[in-house]
Amino acid sequence: MADDASDIEPNKPASDGSGYRVLARKYRPKDFSDLMVGQEPMVRTLTNAFETGRIAQAYMLTGVRGVGKTTTARILARGLNYKTDTVDKPTIDLKELGEHCQAIMDGRHVDVIEMDAASHTGIDDIREIIDQVRYRPSTARYKVYIIDEVHMLSTQAFNGLLKTLEEPPEHVKFIFATTEIRKVPITVLSRCQRFDLRRIPAADLVRLYSTIAAKEGVTIEDEALSMIARAAEGSARDGMSLLDQAISHGNGHVEASAVRGMLGLADRARIVDLFGHVVRGDVKAALEEFLAQYESGANPVVVLNDLADFTHLVTRLKYVPEGADDVSLSEIERTKGREFAESVAVSALSRIWQMLLKGIPETENAARPYGAAEMVLIRLTHAAHLPSPEDAARRLLALESGEAQTPPSRPSATSPQNGGNGGGTSARAVSASATGEQASRPSATVTMLRPQTSETPQPEPGEAAPVEVEPAPEPAAASAPEPPKTSAIKSLQDITDLCSKHRAPLIRAQIRNFVRLVRLEPGRLEVNLEDGASQTFLNELGTKLREWTGESWFVSLSREKGEATLVEAETAARDKLFRDAREDPEVASILKFFPGARITDVRVRAEETETAEGGADGLPDAAVNEDGDVLPEDDLDD
Repeated sequence: MADDASDIEPNKPASDGSGYRVLARKYRPKDFSDLMVGQEPMVRTLTNAFETGRIAQAYMLTGVRGVGKTTTARILARGLNYKTDTVDKPTIDLKELGEHCQAIMDGRHVDVIEMDAASHTGIDDIREIIDQVRYRPSTARYKVYIIDEVHMLSTQAFNGLLKTLEEPPEHVKFIFATTEIRKVPITVLSRCQRFDLRRIPAADLVRLYSTIAAKEGVTIEDEALSMIARAAEGSARDGMSLLDQAISHGNGHVEASAVRGMLGLADRARIVDLFGHVVRGDVKAALEEFLAQYESGANPVVVLNDLADFTHLVTRLKYVPEGADDVSLSEIERTKGREFAESVAVSALSRIWQMLLKGIPETENAARPYGAAEMVLIRLTHAAHLPSPEDAARRLLALESGEAQTPPSRPSATSPQNGGNGGGTSARAVSASATGEQASRPSATVTMLRPQTSETPQPEPGEAAPVEVEPAPEPAAASAPEPPKTSAIKSLQDITDLCSKHRAPLIRAQIRNFVRLVRLEPGRLEVNLEDGASQTFLNELGTKLREWTGESWFVSLSREKGEATLVEAETAARDKLFRDAREDPEVASILKFFPGARITDVRVRAEETETAEGGADGLPDAAVNEDGDVLPEDDLDD
């Protein structure tokens, strides 16, 4: 946007308001030097192209609203048609007004045609352009067509424009502008030089608005400028509209409090205080601070958004400390941001950020935004006391590996260390092992007291009552800790054997046909399932394994392919047996000698040692026929 507007008279008050122009129009850039604010790469490219004469036939300007797409198109059209008494060629040096400059900037030049594609979307509008491009310009050097919001054109309109866009007459230039570059067909983009207009940094906007305020004779606080620049979100036009509104609201003197109320923002200092309460987990202080901001007029959604912005700032300062030098930041944001960046862990900041991203849409859509925002703050402060995911994972691993240390047992309430005594009263039997905590510690000392009866000798006056102590019976299970169980399951075959033993044929059939083993460890089974397995199969298998083995089993589904199923493995083994039999020289000679003979069974006799132990299936020998059936033991000698 414009850095120098000395040639424009300040706005003068008019009784009818007819002489007033809004700031966004009054300080609109007029040449490439004004565009240097935030758009340096585009200006540099166009400068080099004009100096070398490499002028394209079509340009595509894209960017968010208010960054200057239409203004850039007009400046580009002015540079293409620039002509003075001394200069008669396309140039970017537009220091003085040429013959066509003012008419082009006002949008009324006959050879610079501006069209809004939002209201001219059809093929008929494009046909009109195609019919007119063959005629040379009336007075200017080039006939320039500026089509704004070009993504609104229909598919037929885009297709009708392609040929002309690829090979336009030498005297025609096209300039397109759009905020939705992804909706423009790639066939159109490939025929244009594309320029992405960047969001203008907040620091540049602060300097721009400060210059404009000085030219308008308005005093404005630095914090108010920062709030307007942040609210503009990189759009110079949006920020100028807010500045115009703030000047009218403050009647020539703009204060931060007035801008805060105008935008519905919370005080940045109070947002920092709220963030401090959240990271400390102080629920009461956080809710009180939020209530105070709400009563002062802050929007609950805006408060959460500002809290998210400050969370992002603190996280960024952890890795980019020089980011605190941004002029759009207030002094408390700089100082407190650095302090929190040094003291708050990244895991905590990430957790706050994620919870805010989820809580902000909830608050926006809630029937009671204030209550929804309070619930978000309660969740945030509660999470401050929770361990980070890394700490929780380390603790879980320590518990699983048995590294967690058992806290020392507390001494009995009647032990001498606690100064316990009978007090001369008849006490009922008290057992320190009655609590579940000490009952779980077999090594803890247990003291049992017997109630006093009439036969119990009474103590003399002033003498402590005797306490008769007898050791508590130690449970058998606590006498020696049971060693950890080691699973006897080493393969899927072991699981199918358990199914046979416990008469679970359905589970056994599913294991054999649909289960591919991925990983098997004591207490952990990872598998991949073929199509056809029951949806509740894994839960049933885990339950049965815990029931059959007495151990805790975790059965999970993996994306890895895994090994072959048992049926596939048995089929492969049977095929190998038949293949080996056919390759045997003696068998091959028999098959050759007897035409029409075929192998129906393959029986493999194990070695004597394996015969004594039995095969994997519990048979002394393994024998199968072509159907894959195991032959009876009596048939092995036939």
